[in-house]
Amino acid sequence: MKISAALITLNPGAVLERCLASLDFVDEIVVLDQGSSDETLAICARHGAMVHQQAEWLGFGRMKNAAVDLCRNRWILSIDADEQVTPELRQAILDLPEQPPQAAFAVNRLTNFLGHWIRHCGWYPDWVVRLFDRERARFNERAVHEAVEPASAAAATDRLNGLLLHYSYETMEQYLEKLNRYTTLAAEEAVADGRRAGLLTALLRGKFTFLRMYFLKGGILDGGHGLVLCLCSAFYVMTKYVKIWRAVRA
Repeated sequence: MKISAALITLNPGAVLERCLASLDFVDEIVVLDQGSSDETLAICARHGAMVHQQAEWLGFGRMKNAAVDLCRNRWILSIDADEQVTPELRQAILDLPEQPPQAAFAVNRLTNFLGHWIRHCGWYPDWVVRLFDRERARFNERAVHEAVEPASAAAATDRLNGLLLHYSYETMEQYLEKLNRYTTLAAEEAVADGRRAGLLTALLRGKFTFLRMYFLKGGILDGGHGLVLCLCSAFYVMTKYVKIWRAVRA
């Protein structure tokens, strides 16, 4: 099976080195960059990645589809710059037949939050489709929280052994920066879809998010990091709905 790895970048920093180093088994690495001003281009050159530039931001779903369209192979491994393929996942991919009957494969993602691997909170297990046949599956066009979807209901999917490591937020500064960007994108998408929210809705949804993640999803078992993550997630949800509320009132 010939595989193209596809990713989008904008100043990913040192995390990109770890990501690209774990892709030494694919046939090509295609990077769609948004004009990075850090060491991204040099890192890509060291790992033989083909870099294309895209100045206009299209939203995560459309940007990832644009990266896929630049690949030459049918089978695509979509990966983010802050992710890493483990040896077990690498072997599981290499063990696949040349032409699998499945249209796509999900991988189990394990996320690192402030230096701690999160194994509860609803963050793990976290099965996400990342390996797929571009002729039978494609990213939806959501601006944020995009996902690969089969082209038809009859297209089968399966799961692969091994983990995809996700180094999501190494500092609180990084988390807050992404929170602001992602909640704005999510709120804009919600308003465009006709969704409305009041201030009470924002407060209640934030509270429910904390209770669900910390108690129902076992966040309490992740110790202090779990507590901080659940509080941050509650703030994320509340912020998104406050932005919806503000947009509707404008």
